[in-house]
Amino acid sequence: MTPQRRNYPLLLASQFLGAFGDNAILAVIVGQLTLLQKAGQLTSEELRSRNTIYTSILFIPYVLLAPLAGFLNDRYSKTRWLRGGNLIKILGTLICALSIWFGYSWQGLGYFVVGVGSTLYGPAKYGILPEILPREKLVRANGAVELLTLLAILSGGIAGAVIVDHLPLEACYGILLAIFSGSFLLNLLMDATPYDPSVRLAVSVHEFTHHFRVMLSGVRLRPILVGTTLFWVCGAAMKINFQPWGLDVLKLPDNTQIALLGLWLMVGVMIGSVLAGRLFTIGDLRRTRWFGFSLAVALVLIFLVGQLGLATVGQSLWTATQADGSVHVRLVILPLVMVLLIGAGIASGLFLIPLNAALQSESDPQKLGKTIAVQNFCDNCGMILSGILVYGCVKAGLSASAVFMVLALLVVGVVTWLRIPHRATAP
Repeated sequence: MTPQRRNYPLLLASQFLGAFGDNAILAVIVGQLTLLQKAGQLTSEELRSRNTIYTSILFIPYVLLAPLAGFLNDRYSKTRWLRGGNLIKILGTLICALSIWFGYSWQGLGYFVVGVGSTLYGPAKYGILPEILPREKLVRANGAVELLTLLAILSGGIAGAVIVDHLPLEACYGILLAIFSGSFLLNLLMDATPYDPSVRLAVSVHEFTHHFRVMLSGVRLRPILVGTTLFWVCGAAMKINFQPWGLDVLKLPDNTQIALLGLWLMVGVMIGSVLAGRLFTIGDLRRTRWFGFSLAVALVLIFLVGQLGLATVGQSLWTATQADGSVHVRLVILPLVMVLLIGAGIASGLFLIPLNAALQSESDPQKLGKTIAVQNFCDNCGMILSGILVYGCVKAGLSASAVFMVLALLVVGVVTWLRIPHRATAP
């Protein structure tokens, strides 16, 4: 295997571990809120406020440092920033671990630093692919990175919830340090890729902002960009809201059960994404709005679960009896909730994928990287807005269930405005 070709499997393994750690550390941080509330040390409102703030922290570096991250990964070897991003994540995890001795708030600073590492790592994991693989393998390679990232998000969130439920905090952070260190060591084994000392920060920032303005001025690209951002607003808001909703409405016993709510939603998104590939041709957005309205309907139904007391419809419990005769709940199965979350995910996937495909196919092929950078910037702005939205709902005294209704109204309003002109009539 040639040195550059060897970089590809090392990249895949490193990316999986890094994304796994990103999601596991969040699960450990917010999972402690569940334990504090069940111990009577935290009220439901305090849990919701802190959960919203801590979950949103990761998105801030993505917005603040987006142009800088692009510049660094163009100017210097991408293998350097794969390593640098992981080193920063290790530093952030160590800062989070200070909370064991100096208080919970240290985890906010540490998680922000982890977000900085993720921001710098992100462009490198995709930008390095054309440098280490032949052109004909790029589509498959991008798909492999996306698939492993998705698997890492799912498994990392659940694994983080499991360890915070069953292990002391010192052990949790020890495991997280081992995960990020493993990703870093894999990066060290990679051969250096080319760099371009002619790249200048001012030019890079100007190109980013110019392309941003161009996309916002397009009568078709602008609403497409708004539509993809709406998906991430909803996804992030639901993720933030799952913890209080799972505790207050579904009466779930621990973080592991709460983490499974995100699993059902993600399963639906995956199904919807596959269906979208079969039902839509690239650029055909005529039916996209109806799937947006379908998502709103699903959100209303999720809201009604709490209002009508339907959380335990068809509920079953899997339990395990210990040697001393005590019984511990292992798994709570809520079929109605599962179906509704999977349905919301399917509608989301059918809404997002055609918009993503159209955005990429209708942008200037020579500026596709900048298009994706602008889209990522908007998506992360949307996720910060989702945190502000949920936090506002908490301060307004709305219940965790009511947040889903607020989201449904937002989706209806945006999708009603989202009249994307037909491609043949758009300039």
